[in-house]
Amino acid sequence: MADFERLFEQVSSRLGGRSALAEILGVSQPALSNYVSRGSFPQAKFAVIDAALHKQGWQIDLQTMTVIPYQRQQQTILLIITGGIAAYKALELARRLMDRGYLVRAVLTEGAKQFITPLSASALTGQPVYSELFSLTEEAEMGHIRLAREADLVLIAPATAHFIAKMAHGLADCLASTLCLATTAPLLIAPAMNPVMWAHPATQDNLALLTRRGCYTVSPDEGDTACGEVGTGRLAETFQIIAEADSILDPKPHSVLAGKRVLVTSGPTYEPIDPVRYIANRSSGKQGHALASELASRGADVVLVSGPVCLPDPEGVQIIHVETAVEMREACLTSFPCDIAICAAAVGDWHVTNPSSHKTKKTDAGPPTLQLATNPDILHTCGTHPDRPQLVIGFAAETDNLLAYATAKRQRKSADWIIANQVISAEGHSVFGADDNQVSLVTSDGVEEWPQMTKAGISAEIVNRIEAYFTSSDGDTE
Repeated sequence: MADFERLFEQVSSRLGGRSALAEILGVSQPALSNYVSRGSFPQAKFAVIDAALHKQGWQIDLQTMTVIPYQRQQQTILLIITGGIAAYKALELARRLMDRGYLVRAVLTEGAKQFITPLSASALTGQPVYSELFSLTEEAEMGHIRLAREADLVLIAPATAHFIAKMAHGLADCLASTLCLATTAPLLIAPAMNPVMWAHPATQDNLALLTRRGCYTVSPDEGDTACGEVGTGRLAETFQIIAEADSILDPKPHSVLAGKRVLVTSGPTYEPIDPVRYIANRSSGKQGHALASELASRGADVVLVSGPVCLPDPEGVQIIHVETAVEMREACLTSFPCDIAICAAAVGDWHVTNPSSHKTKKTDAGPPTLQLATNPDILHTCGTHPDRPQLVIGFAAETDNLLAYATAKRQRKSADWIIANQVISAEGHSVFGADDNQVSLVTSDGVEEWPQMTKAGISAEIVNRIEAYFTSSDGDTE
């Protein structure tokens, strides 16, 4: 019975609370209490719950009687790289697709091999790279028909005007064009070319023909092109291509976060002692940056205020780089008003009031005296601001008494939720800089412990909860 009660609470929480669960199942609150007393869901209701959880990225593990992240079967993307200066961007695209869990197989045209090598694509994807239509080795191990049929999506990026014309007119004079004819998978085209070539009626007619046949297109961006001309023709940003691939392979309902303004803080702060030294902490920014990226992928308008980190800027977000806690607070305030504030940064508690303008030298007199003052409390500022966001989320990293400190922090800082984690994992490793973590969600309803996940997985779960919060009719977190 205890196992089912735990499962029931997890299901209820992930679907937006008891009221939302009752509405999904079309039953009354007393009916939910009966399920708990009986220790099971009716079979018909279980199917409804399973479908609703699946939409939120979760599934029920009947062996452990817990709700776990949905494990979708790995899907294969056949990435066709054609000849153009943007071909080098396809390597980063392949890497990011793999980060999303896709298996990527690359096909290079002869033109593409003038810009990147098959070895670089193979080393990056961990898969053989294909380019020759009549290769006996490839035909024995992976015939072109099998290669085409095993793909869940065929992505042509970059797609040149020449290759688009071949696709439109059904030519099959190379492996890449043959695969486009032989596949039954969706075709996604990401064009990149000279602006005049892009605007030419022949190119536009070819794309219109392919669109009528059911092909998908990620339109190129406007800006400076490699040929020195300015206009539309640059390969779309990687995040735009991936978002379109995701929507084709795993279509999801429109997110309630689309258009909502979200403030995310990330990374450490540096408080200067002198021009050389500073006070800081070990935060890597991985969790905050992953949150910003996940929110952007759901359509949110994200402002990321980041301290100094060794991470690339997430795509699709507005980023403000800062160093000190004072700078971070000012950047956050300039981002108001917003709907959601997520304070994931590890803001330094103190700053030096008397930083030296010159490097402090070591002398026989001993170390200098540092005068410290308390830094502004950014989470408390967000939680008590006159234009307070509808949802304020903070983080708590502790070495002792984690849940007690996190619970008190939530109340003290006027936050709605606190994401709490131990600084040192059960295995004795620091979570700073790690890719995995194990956290607990602290709300007004209590504490919920989550299983160990990647920081990307934690971000997805947090965003799922935020979606459920804004989906529920009263915004309650029950």
